[in-house]
Amino acid sequence: MKKYLAEMVGTMVLVLIGCGDAAGVMATSFAFGLSVVAMAYAIGGISGCHINPAITLGCLLTKRISAKDAGMYMLFQVVGAFIGSAILWVLTSNSAVEGTGANMCQEGITVTSALIAEIVFTAVFVLVVLGTTDEKKGAGNFAGLAIGLSLVLVHLVCIRYTGTSVNPARSIAPAVFEGGQALSDLWIFIVGPFLGAAVSAMVWRCIGSEEK
Repeated sequence: MKKYLAEMVGTMVLVLIGCGDAAGVMATSFAFGLSVVAMAYAIGGISGCHINPAITLGCLLTKRISAKDAGMYMLFQVVGAFIGSAILWVLTSNSAVEGTGANMCQEGITVTSALIAEIVFTAVFVLVVLGTTDEKKGAGNFAGLAIGLSLVLVHLVCIRYTGTSVNPARSIAPAVFEGGQALSDLWIFIVGPFLGAAVSAMVWRCIGSEEK
């Protein structure tokens, strides 16, 4: 139960800090990335610090986690995201500050382009996670830093298309509080990251697995 609670707390912090930033693309990118770095070193030893259903799926498909744990991780990640979003909603509901940080197709971006962006950039991000956390080939104690910085890079590029999700839990809760277009576009930020995670798992099994 401790690892599930750790995933809940970690995802809550990610959403609270990442979605709560309103200072521009650069600041938002670092807010998400540094949140991951902080949580990786805070709860990584307890749960592995997935704090993202797409990462959990990638670990499941590469046989690093059981189906039961994967399901529970995803459930508690979504719960944590709702807690973080609820705190932001309380803080901003009576102010002029934008607070949900919900994902949606950006102006001029088609649904197809948004879906492709989420698939591609999630695949890149989850591949970094799978590679840096590999027991034999990974980055060891530097994995958390590498993963956080890769999320910064992904945000810097992808944010112009979708606001950058690469994390279904991070998108579900803010969309529920935001409503409107964010809710109608939500399927993109569930389907896209999960497909991207599946792609990265297949790639890693090809290039990083010990199996021939």
